[in-house]
Amino acid sequence: MRSLAAPLLLAGIFTGPALAQGDPHQHHHHHHQAAPAAASPSQAHAGHSHDVGAAGATYDLRWIDAMVQHHTGALRMSEFVFNINHPGVGTLANGIWSEQAREIKAMGQWRKAWYPEAPVFPVALRPGGDPNSMGGLERMGSAQILAMQMMGSTPTKDSRVVWFLEGMIAHHGGALQMAHDALAKSANPTVRRLARQIIVAQRTEIIALRRMLRQQGLSKPEYSQYDALFRL
Repeated sequence: MRSLAAPLLLAGIFTGPALAQGDPHQHHHHHHQAAPAAASPSQAHAGHSHDVGAAGATYDLRWIDAMVQHHTGALRMSEFVFNINHPGVGTLANGIWSEQAREIKAMGQWRKAWYPEAPVFPVALRPGGDPNSMGGLERMGSAQILAMQMMGSTPTKDSRVVWFLEGMIAHHGGALQMAHDALAKSANPTVRRLARQIIVAQRTEIIALRRMLRQQGLSKPEYSQYDALFRL
């Protein structure tokens, strides 16, 4: 398969593995650049599609790039509540960070081994593109990356607990959709195994997130909208 183009050697374009290797706490100081509270990630990205396109020879590459960006969003969300003095929340956030950083690193290694001809930047299927050819791909746009990361808002100090709990339910729901997409379209046993692991881990975490929201006096129908995706 031919490459899209000469790789752009820009630091941070494919950020997943580099982020995964760092200390989660070293990034936390960036979040003091407070932005006004906005809609939660569940509201900001309720209509976002996590479909990475048709099955084909480039499907696993596209899925990896999309999942790395999605996981990166979960890391950034988790950093808002690291070590927060709130029962279970900080511990859950640290666990999510560690688990998804490990998966980001693994996916980066698979990408290099399976697609050495791929450009360094994340890719997506271009409209009408051939899913079996590198020529059918294009660079993932900034809007696609932001949507995949599902970081449509930032919280205030007072709102960050509910923001994290509600937003992570929506974020995990997107990952469940992508995992089922991989089970339907990928023939790669490694990708399929990761997809099953994602389903098991994130359905467990969604249940924990709902329990923490109930402790906040919150119980909304949208918290259960992904239950049909809990199955393997």
